[in-house]
Amino acid sequence: MKAVVVENYNSIDGISIKEIDTPGLAAGEVRVRIGAAAVGFVDGLKVQGLYQTKDPLPFVPGTEFAGTVDAVADNVGTFKSGMPVIGMARSGALAEYIAVPSAALKHLPPQVPFEAGASFQANYLTGLYALDARAALREGEILLVLGAAGGVGIAAVQIGKLMGARVIAAASTPEKREFAVQHGADQTIDYTQADWRETLKELTGGHGPDVIFDPVGGEVSLQAFRSIAWRGRHLVVGFASGTIPALAFNLPLLKGGALLGVDLAQIQKREPETHTRLMAQLFDWLASGKLQPVVGKIVPFENFREAFKTMQSRSALGKMIVKLG
Repeated sequence: MKAVVVENYNSIDGISIKEIDTPGLAAGEVRVRIGAAAVGFVDGLKVQGLYQTKDPLPFVPGTEFAGTVDAVADNVGTFKSGMPVIGMARSGALAEYIAVPSAALKHLPPQVPFEAGASFQANYLTGLYALDARAALREGEILLVLGAAGGVGIAAVQIGKLMGARVIAAASTPEKREFAVQHGADQTIDYTQADWRETLKELTGGHGPDVIFDPVGGEVSLQAFRSIAWRGRHLVVGFASGTIPALAFNLPLLKGGALLGVDLAQIQKREPETHTRLMAQLFDWLASGKLQPVVGKIVPFENFREAFKTMQSRSALGKMIVKLG
């Protein structure tokens, strides 16, 4: 089969598509013919060996995918050949086939295309875990989403609206801000402007945001926290800016505020009941049509580098998708 193979931790230009063996099936596994795979910020870090954990070389990058069941092990009864599924794995999604434990897969509602399915789980589970389980976002509260046009940011915009919040989307270009409005944001703000905190103060009538969803980091995070409402909750989701901010402890004291960490990788292991509840909620919204995953730019398999480079340049609108099927 064809697969993107990382033989050395390198730049995106240093990896390529190669012919490798199609994976076999171990007990409890399902092999999926991949129709679409997502490329996120973490995938770019892994390819370069910059993520907090390193995949053993050589490896096939990509953690999220959607496709059809190709074959199942004898002891797997949940899935059958031809079923549409979505899944997550540590690696391996940027390939024509992947073999994963059956527990890593979910049935994909038939009306949801592979491209939408591949962009769904990580971003939307992160958003719902952050806003529900961590921040306990309440109806009528003000939610500020930083980096609102990115994959996880736009997911937070949509979920915030479903939970009844008033959503202010912060993004750096008019195109990104319009994109956020198209997907439910009530108002927008340009956080590259020197006076953006004054604008935020005006938009909130001096109240400030009750919850800040922050996948950006850097100086904008510090400025956002300085504008937070009394007893506000600042969700630390990631550092797309490349800089990890350092917050003076007197600020949470003066604001009565809280910093809350959001790490998707640990939810299923540390909070299995919460993980099950949130996944059930997400798939209920997906099946009912209340939640429609935002698909960003779609590129063909042979142009996979474009997906990585667009994502790393922070010019992506939504999640980048590589189409295989």
